[in-house]
Amino acid sequence: MSGLSTQEFSPNGPRKVSSTEECVGPMRLTQEPIQVLLVFAKEDSQSDAFWWACDRAGFRCNIARTPESAVECFLDKHHEIIVIDGRHSRYFEPEAVCRMIRATKPSENTVILAVLPQKPPDQEEPSVLPLLCAGFSRRFVENSSVSACYNELIQIEHGEVRCQFKLRACNSVFTALEHCQEAVEITSEDHIIQYVNPAFERMMGYHKGELIGKELTELPKSDKNRADLLDTINTCIKKGKEWQGIYYARKKTGDSIQQHVKITPVIGQGGKIRHFVAIKRPHIDNNNQVHKSNKDERCSGEHSQSECHSLRHRDRRKDSMDARSLSSRGSDAPSLQNRRYSSVARIHSMTIEAPITKVINIINAAQESSPVTVAEALDRVLEILRTTELYSPQLASKEDDPHTNDLVGGLMSDGLRRLSGNEYVFCKNMSQSQLAIPVTLNDVPPSIAEMLNDEECWEFNILELEAATHKRPLTYLGLKIFTSFGVCDFLNCSEAMLRSWLQLIEASYHSSNSYHNSTHAADVLHATAYFLRKERVKSSLDQLDEVAALIAATVHDVDHPGRTNSFLCNAGSELAILYNDTAVLESHHAALAFQLTVRDGKSNIFKNIDRNQFRTLRQAIIDMVLATEMTRHFEHVSKFVNSINKPMAAIEETSTSSINSDCEGQANIRNSPENRLLIKRMLIKCADVANPCRPLELCIEWAGRISEEYFAQTDEEKRQGLPVVMPVFDRNTCSVPKSQISFIDYFITDMFDAWDAFASLPGLMEHLSENYKYWKNLDEMKCKSLRPPPPS
Repeated sequence: MSGLSTQEFSPNGPRKVSSTEECVGPMRLTQEPIQVLLVFAKEDSQSDAFWWACDRAGFRCNIARTPESAVECFLDKHHEIIVIDGRHSRYFEPEAVCRMIRATKPSENTVILAVLPQKPPDQEEPSVLPLLCAGFSRRFVENSSVSACYNELIQIEHGEVRCQFKLRACNSVFTALEHCQEAVEITSEDHIIQYVNPAFERMMGYHKGELIGKELTELPKSDKNRADLLDTINTCIKKGKEWQGIYYARKKTGDSIQQHVKITPVIGQGGKIRHFVAIKRPHIDNNNQVHKSNKDERCSGEHSQSECHSLRHRDRRKDSMDARSLSSRGSDAPSLQNRRYSSVARIHSMTIEAPITKVINIINAAQESSPVTVAEALDRVLEILRTTELYSPQLASKEDDPHTNDLVGGLMSDGLRRLSGNEYVFCKNMSQSQLAIPVTLNDVPPSIAEMLNDEECWEFNILELEAATHKRPLTYLGLKIFTSFGVCDFLNCSEAMLRSWLQLIEASYHSSNSYHNSTHAADVLHATAYFLRKERVKSSLDQLDEVAALIAATVHDVDHPGRTNSFLCNAGSELAILYNDTAVLESHHAALAFQLTVRDGKSNIFKNIDRNQFRTLRQAIIDMVLATEMTRHFEHVSKFVNSINKPMAAIEETSTSSINSDCEGQANIRNSPENRLLIKRMLIKCADVANPCRPLELCIEWAGRISEEYFAQTDEEKRQGLPVVMPVFDRNTCSVPKSQISFIDYFITDMFDAWDAFASLPGLMEHLSENYKYWKNLDEMKCKSLRPPPPS
């Protein structure tokens, strides 16, 4: 060992599991080999004895010759045990070395041992107080026996070192408690408060100094609890069983607060209860379905009705479970009888429970008393509920129609398949030259004005308007529609300002795009206005909703680059990076619309409305634009059907009273803020993809335009070496009829069935049926183009 200022010894071979590897409560303490630092100026039999004792114990050992090297080595390794030679003060003062080490932060968890010389038998034993004051933990009288040194180290490991590990764990646990959002109160076995966390202080209004050391009986009680509730709780927890239920506590202000409380006894040494841990959170009962007053208190493991009342959750819907689904899925599970089920997914950490949390808790409670086959089925239900893609159907295997797979995959995924070195940077800054060619501010030409007279008809030909306005249909149609809905009056802006805004937005669309240009925006605006005029839609929304819908339709694809979200993500585009590959285009459309609008006072149509109204309007516009993103298509449609269509249909079926009361019940469903939101989302979604419901010639033209845009994307993906998002959209091989059939089958039919059931749109559904037959006939003829071949 000689010749080095510090040395390390690491025992070879497999090490026995140290006795310090244990659990403190539920917390695992797995310690690497204990580190020991020997501080000896000179090598002798005593230092050798400690060295070989460490070897025997499986500890890792360093040796330092000077105080400086000792501190340096300790700061590097953070040893659990330090042995300092105190026999020869001529080399260094052991107390001084100890103080130097104790001055460092890591030393608070270190045991420091002083090695002292043997005293003659007739000499009085010196006091250990100076050593303790210097920072030593123990003393060891000089003994060069390896066994004596080994025994000393093992005693330290099992005593002080193990305690230090527990203290370190406690520090972590209490740090977690200090930041926990639930109120935590720890009391002794005699119900004396030992600890409360900041969340408890905030909820109850007390400072911890006012509580710690007091008995619970000293604190004021609420008179809203049942008279025997405290006795019930004490009977339960004194048996070592957990209690949870509803309890009224009195805050420092004197107010009563209803809490959901869980009290857990903590068993200590000898199997005796040493503490009680109470976790409390405000009890919020929005639906009055799960908790009823004080009838929820329950004592885990107890079945006596007199001592506790178990929660019972019953599903009152007769058709809530499909037996065929259960039986078909059950066969997948091997050895069901050997499976164990436990409610490990309870979510108690949320102060305000989400509905899905309540659903999961109800299912968990039902599992505990269910037969094995039912519990297995409920496990599968929980797996589905815990995903975030609740409304996105899972695609079938690739043996299915590739048109459907490619179309759905391309529209509904974010395409996160990175290729290094490929960039698709789309410049979103409009040049002044683009904006310097406005549509004339003079009166609308008579020919265009006459064309706009048919604007309220669904069969209105937007493509004729496109030609007549030289690809500037949005400004003209926007002026007509916005005026008919009183948008200028609502926004308190002039018609000139509205015109300026419409010109600005239209100039920000790309006329070079075959599909996503201002004509598409005008088409969506036309459909939006048509839907807003339908009686049931009109009676469900207020004027702010209508204005938001018209503006959202106008801007919903502004500055669209003619490429899908998947393309932008795969290319590592500037927009995809900005929006974290999530709803990239839709986020950009919404953001840019407001940036453009507020940039210039001459076109800022929001300039004259008050702040609160602007915020409400802005939020509604953003929500509708984001709803056009296809990855959440099925979520929006499913929520609309389940929240609006089904309840309204149920009222129609069950109503036996007058028509007036029937209408009133349906109006209550439609007019809630949540459902108005769903209606607006559904409205713009249907307007955005209404092409298959247009007259046949318009439907064919739009199908050709979107196909051309997809073809151009595939061409560019191949040129740049990017993943081809939709391989079937290859201009040399693609069947346009098949792609239209897939789009209608997968996205359009169900959505428009639901929208028609709400808004009553028989004309659209007739067009949809005829157009579908047209594409089907072309497909059966093996025709891949937009139109059948000319007769030979």
